[in-house]
Amino acid sequence: MDVAALSVWFDEHARDLPWRHAGTTGWGVLVSEIMLQQTPVARVEPVWREWMARWPKPSELAAATQGEVVRAWGKLGYPRRALRLHAAAGVIATEHGDVVPSKIDTLLGLPGIGAYTARAVAAFAYGQRCPVVDTNVRRAVARAVHGAGDAGPPSTTRDLADVEKLLPEEPADAAKVSAALMELGAVVCVARTPRCADCPVRAGCAWQRNGRPAYAGPAKAVQKFAGTDRQVRGLLLDVLRGSPDPATKQRLDLVWSDAGQRDRCLDSLLVDGLVEQTRDGRFALPGEH
Repeated sequence: MDVAALSVWFDEHARDLPWRHAGTTGWGVLVSEIMLQQTPVARVEPVWREWMARWPKPSELAAATQGEVVRAWGKLGYPRRALRLHAAAGVIATEHGDVVPSKIDTLLGLPGIGAYTARAVAAFAYGQRCPVVDTNVRRAVARAVHGAGDAGPPSTTRDLADVEKLLPEEPADAAKVSAALMELGAVVCVARTPRCADCPVRAGCAWQRNGRPAYAGPAKAVQKFAGTDRQVRGLLLDVLRGSPDPATKQRLDLVWSDAGQRDRCLDSLLVDGLVEQTRDGRFALPGEH
């Protein structure tokens, strides 16, 4: 893969995302990475802007209640991410001088921060040379380097090694290539209708040379939403986010007709700490009763 051409393309065509702007802190990058997990950029950007205006430092988020944080998370989905970010903010504020750490091992010690997020923050906030691998990167590398229609099942060791080989030695250049690979997979080398005519590495793409073979690996699971527990949990949280006072069980019962599924989802929200029950039996966001 011609990473020099990829880097030039990124300079000219990268999306103007606010967390990429000069001056964005490690905190801003961390918040963006947590929000972007399994959530499209278009949905994340306005919420990220609101969060950074309201809580520009970890200590300010840590001082908010869990309920305020869940409420501000809105409809981004997977709201446990909001609680994990709140917990991480507390540790950053008290143990790291209110500054997001730059070392991967230290980042991994924060609540809810996994290997991908730690590497993304190290590369995109601090310009370090480390492979950052998500689904988009895996697909772009599978095609351009290996000539496959898509990436097969993930293998952390193999995937990191594949990307490591592509990174320039200079840390700043490597960090840009990491971002460029992600951008390439997100907007050009997409899963269903890749824009090969616009690809900066098309000339050396092994997939093109192979005649663009179809993906022949194991079928990938398609995530459903309608009718799932995720949908029901979201509907229950919507009621609580939209109410200044705790809600009765009867009010929550109106959101979904299947009582068994509805009660199971409410129980799971209680277990996850996203909902709390008041002494009089009503339900509220955490810390809001």
